[in-house]
Amino acid sequence: MKILLIEDEKQLSKSILTYLKSEKYICDLAEDFKTAAEKLELYDYDCILLDLTLPDGNGLHLLKLLKEERKSDGVIIISAKNSLDDKISGLQLGADDYLAKPFHLSELGARISSVIRRKHFKGNNTILINDLEINVDNKSISFEKKTLDFTRKEYDILLYLSVNKNKIVSKNAIAEHIAEDNIDFFDNFDFLYAHIKNIKKKLTLAGAQDCIKSVYGMGYKIEAK
Repeated sequence: MKILLIEDEKQLSKSILTYLKSEKYICDLAEDFKTAAEKLELYDYDCILLDLTLPDGNGLHLLKLLKEERKSDGVIIISAKNSLDDKISGLQLGADDYLAKPFHLSELGARISSVIRRKHFKGNNTILINDLEINVDNKSISFEKKTLDFTRKEYDILLYLSVNKNKIVSKNAIAEHIAEDNIDFFDNFDFLYAHIKNIKKKLTLAGAQDCIKSVYGMGYKIEAK
């Protein structure tokens, strides 16, 4: 799952990113309105953590941009502003939740999980893909009740394909999803091919169905019932 943190307070953003990465989330950071707007235009996110007070703009205007573009990214407002008007305005513009600073990182993590479950899994914390069970709370994948040993990137790829099951997902889209802010450093898809190869090998060795199909010249898809 991919998170965009829009926050200009450096110490806070560092703490949040460290925590989220320890929870196996892929994270991007935008420290101002301009950078945030650019990222929102280029990429889709599973959850956006939005500070309302930015050095060059109002976070509520970013919510308006999302609404105009009809994007379905989940949004949690994180702001020192705790007025009722700000909260109502944010929720009316499409935010899913509002968390006032200061807050405990564990509470933030719980709110993120809740938004992602509602957006992608209809409130459930697991997704079934043929004979695999993906648990989005503990970031694990199991087959016949046995947890499989996937790296974070492998988990992210398999989950991303699972969320888009029976749809062709381009190699570019997968690369952007797992590369965080480093996509410009990749001049080919060798890193992606290596991850896909490892995932397929691990599924086969575990006795699970290799449900990832290559679509020549386009990308990959998971074929699921």
